Amino acid sequence: MPSHRANAHGTACEYYLAEKYDVRLVDEDGKRLDTSWYDGLKRGVPWEFKATARQHADGQPGNFKIYKKYHDRLQQQGGRYGFAVYRVRGRGTQILKTATVRASRLPTVRWHGGGSHRGSQQAKVSLSNIF
Repeated sequence: MPSHRANAHGTACEYYLAEKYDVRLVDEDGKRLDTSWYDGLKRGVPWEFKATARQHADGQPGNFKIYKKYHDRLQQQGGRYGFAVYRVRGRGTQILKTATVRASRLPTVRWHGGGSHRGSQQAKVSLSNIF
């Protein structure tokens, strides 16, 4: 079961990645970009950010969830992924590693049914496939 704070850690990683890679999260009017398939833009190129804990509370290693319909669109548009691995530090988030990968260069994944979540097949990408 995911931590109820997982979203807060993911958001912290998203802001960190946006700053590190100079990705814009808001439009020209200062409104948050609101799309289902990317988080930000850099010179017109869409970026999707993914974050995971290095190790989950149950001791299992973290992994990144990728959704096929969003991945396909990101790939068609020449987009990129920004990945972050974090650990919980007190009540905060310590980012341990980051990487960026073109959507077209994502390691081969095995798609499987994602249930009703996001209405798309999903794949899990291991830390070792990115770092």
